Amino acid sequence: MYNTLLFDMDGTVLDTLGDLTEAINYTMRQFDEPEHTLDEVRSYVGNGPIKLMERSLPNGLDTENFDEQLAVYKAYYAEHNRDYTKPYDGIVELMKDARSKGMKTGIVSNKHHSAVVELADYFFGDLVDVAVGNKPGAKTKPSPDVVFTAMEELDAKPQDCVYIGDSDVDAATAEAAGLDCILVTWGFRSREFLEKQKAVAVIDTAEELREYVLTNTES
Repeated sequence: MYNTLLFDMDGTVLDTLGDLTEAINYTMRQFDEPEHTLDEVRSYVGNGPIKLMERSLPNGLDTENFDEQLAVYKAYYAEHNRDYTKPYDGIVELMKDARSKGMKTGIVSNKHHSAVVELADYFFGDLVDVAVGNKPGAKTKPSPDVVFTAMEELDAKPQDCVYIGDSDVDAATAEAAGLDCILVTWGFRSREFLEKQKAVAVIDTAEELREYVLTNTES
């Protein structure tokens, strides 16, 4: 029985792939690096901006000006993170229904903390109680630290929470935090891949997700 929903951001509540790809390719052009397709960037995301940049560069972390490229990417993305980004169909309605049932909601992401807060506020407003992203020096998912931060702010217990994501990183994060995990197929990984992860359910639509979490609600 759940009374708290914790969501991943990219690929779960927000379709951010277009803006992430634009930011990566803008950076690649500035440094004469090869650009990437949407599908390529889709396969790179999930572990935060440093990993995204590492996977986007032919020489990865060994790139001589890696930090400079990362800084360019972050600055561009900060200015253009709402050009194409939008909530997935049915997510806002799901959050409204959850709130009407008295449930707590949070977003926990490997995206930079300021971007997580900004995007959560812009797209979801008071439908989200807390938004937590990666901060300098903090561990990224699948470390459970960011989840624990959100739970502390929400005064939520592990047995009352479910973590909803779209990747193996989210499944591992939930397991590390001692939470149930639901994985959704509309994000950045395939159903076939997600079915191999540890989750209580793999779900294809926001309506199915709504039915699942509201059926298992502690009110």
